[in-house]
Amino acid sequence: MTLLASFHCKDERHVVIGALAPVASLRAKAIIAAGAFPILIDNAPLDELSKTLQGLIEEGKVEYHNEEYSKRLLTSLGRSEVDSVVDKVFVTLYQSEQELKEQISADCKRLRIPVNVSDSPELCSFTLLSTHSSGSFHFGVTTSGKGCKLASRIKRELVGALPGNIDQICDRVGELRRQIQQEDALEEVGGHDDDAITTSNLNSLVKEFNMTKQQQITQRSRWLSQIVEYYPLSRLAEISIEDLKEQYRLDKEEGFKKKQKLQRKGTISLVGSGPGSVSMLTLGALQEIHSADLILADKLVPQQVLDLIPKKSTRLFIARKFPGNAERAQQELLEIGLEALQNGEKVVRLKQGDPYIFGRGGEEFNFFTKHGYPPLVLPGITSALAAPVFSNIPATHREVADQVLICTGTGRRGALPNLPDFVESRTTVFLMALHRIVDLIPHLISEKNWRPNLPVAIVERASCPDQRVIRTTLEKAATAVEALGSRPPGLFIAGNACNVLQEKGDEDWVVEEGHQEPKLEGILQQLGHQVEQERAQSANLEACPQVSVTAK
Repeated sequence: MTLLASFHCKDERHVVIGALAPVASLRAKAIIAAGAFPILIDNAPLDELSKTLQGLIEEGKVEYHNEEYSKRLLTSLGRSEVDSVVDKVFVTLYQSEQELKEQISADCKRLRIPVNVSDSPELCSFTLLSTHSSGSFHFGVTTSGKGCKLASRIKRELVGALPGNIDQICDRVGELRRQIQQEDALEEVGGHDDDAITTSNLNSLVKEFNMTKQQQITQRSRWLSQIVEYYPLSRLAEISIEDLKEQYRLDKEEGFKKKQKLQRKGTISLVGSGPGSVSMLTLGALQEIHSADLILADKLVPQQVLDLIPKKSTRLFIARKFPGNAERAQQELLEIGLEALQNGEKVVRLKQGDPYIFGRGGEEFNFFTKHGYPPLVLPGITSALAAPVFSNIPATHREVADQVLICTGTGRRGALPNLPDFVESRTTVFLMALHRIVDLIPHLISEKNWRPNLPVAIVERASCPDQRVIRTTLEKAATAVEALGSRPPGLFIAGNACNVLQEKGDEDWVVEEGHQEPKLEGILQQLGHQVEQERAQSANLEACPQVSVTAK
């Protein structure tokens, strides 16, 4: 069992044992960010440490003890106010040093020192959470030591599912709660705490808001609990009593509407959703999304794009494409689309990037055309062109790069494709290559004469809030991916253009996190509302009885 907690670490002294593993520098930076002081212990020479750790030690942000571990260090390097006992211990040794890891864990537990041991959850007295903060909102994810990469991935998925104004939501609900508590006190009605509303009466009816002042006050805590539980989360930042009145009226009218399914010939469109960001959607793509009966999507289409799909009027099917199952999953998707077309529905095949850039769009066009439903094709912004822009790489640049090549890093059945020869003035973008990069790079260098020190960049989740750019050289790219892991979807950019606007420096690689997306919520809501209105008007017109007039 696990009790989640939040440590206050200001001015504490934390020991990190093991300096050579890549996770050591991550722990040191996390300790500094928490307001504590890291003490690094290892018997390795200083020049064998990573450049990141060497820099922190030179700046005085990390204290380095170049010696073997001993229990004495745990009771001599801490703060004077706690009798020199260190506050927390992080063990970042390799798996081959298991015996030493077990000894350190046992020593810490006897001394009641919280200890975290990398890759050994059974030796930990605490594990680290993958955290996210936005204003008053904070959350953390833990897998109880089963994998920090998994926790980080889950965190990013959860962040992607949250409204962009989650901090404002917290502030608004907190302000409403404060107002209710103040009014309760002024009216001497007796306090109500929305956290204390029990399950049995949470869903009790709160009547329309035309009751007396005292009745309103006694109901508002339960009202607040209900809207927090059930109201669309993205709208809680602006919620008011007037909004709830209008929502009640609309819900009441909806209950009397009769929905009729219109019989019409099915239509299909192949739509590119761009690299990932909502801001990269075309207006045509947004129109198709809001007018579809069924959307067939790739699993790589990000959640923020899928969130634009009207939940009440449109069904969503995501292709279950996994290694070894891609062909069968593709066939399943085609069959579902064809069945919907035969039932007179509008189908949108929503594809990551552009339908005709390694997206099998041509195959799908031929399939549906063969069955009598030629698709409308709407292009999307391919990540092959967008990712260089978002990572500050001009794909073409005078006297540096006069051509761009887009190619795949994966051939049929997982084999290496026919790779291009090296051209000094070319920027090459490899799609679907990161999972084969260990095999790909040696082949480029030895068989295709690519320069080992050629600047390259790995761009993952381009245009999304959790975008990551890794800048390195061709010969070190595979090592970087193995050390840092993968964050699909990603692509590989190689060429001198990678260093035109941003020099990498002397490090083996440089990692850049995050992407600031333009604020488009108001525009998207307005466009979506307009499309929904047009769709409703069209449905009403088609549902009306037809009158024929004949002139005599």
